Amino acid sequence: MTFINNAATPEKLITLLSTLPRLAGLAPQVLESLVQGAQQREHRSGETLFREGAPAQHWLLIEHGCVEVVRYGLEGQELVFHCFLAGQSVAEAAMFMEHGRYPMTARTRGATAVWQLGRDAMRRTCERHSELAIRLLEDFSKRLYRYVNEVQWLTTSNAPERLAAYLLRLPSTQQGEITLPLSQRQLAAYLGIRAETLSRLLADWQSQSWLRGHRRSWTLLNASPLRDLAYGSTRPF
Repeated sequence: MTFINNAATPEKLITLLSTLPRLAGLAPQVLESLVQGAQQREHRSGETLFREGAPAQHWLLIEHGCVEVVRYGLEGQELVFHCFLAGQSVAEAAMFMEHGRYPMTARTRGATAVWQLGRDAMRRTCERHSELAIRLLEDFSKRLYRYVNEVQWLTTSNAPERLAAYLLRLPSTQQGEITLPLSQRQLAAYLGIRAETLSRLLADWQSQSWLRGHRRSWTLLNASPLRDLAYGSTRPF
């Protein structure tokens, strides 16, 4: 079930948008133009927010919860590309795609509240305010560069190297605690390795006291050997 909060204030949304690094510091009238027609929506876990191939009419800003974007193979296998958390935006690049369709499916994981912002408002604001357009181009370029590097890494690395690099990229506490945003089955598919291989690697690394945990909750006990494995995953710029 989806709850639409028509009483939500644009000022609240503008404050949230101003926390995005690529939008921080923009003039108030730019953000006010972006939020025209926006709606706040609350979803239960597992609800689909948009489907691959559907007309891309909205992009999302997550107020709380989690949104995962997925694609399905020809045989129906599911691949989770990314999990977006509170304070992050989803699908703004789709607002500028020539075919005008979403390239992936988005769904909620857990109770989630999002702001739905319009494609037309985004494009009009970019036409009127070049600073916003340039900032978005810079952000899209940064993401493209990161994805190019990831593709190269995935095609030239082995399973231990890929898993080590992935674990080190995750946010961690001072105690080294990390949470996998994907199930182990989904993570194995994302890394292009067998689920059995992923399970074996985690068990081996636990036996060597590199990490400790189970399922999605882990603690990095000795990150040094993981950094050695992941050395080639980073670029100098």
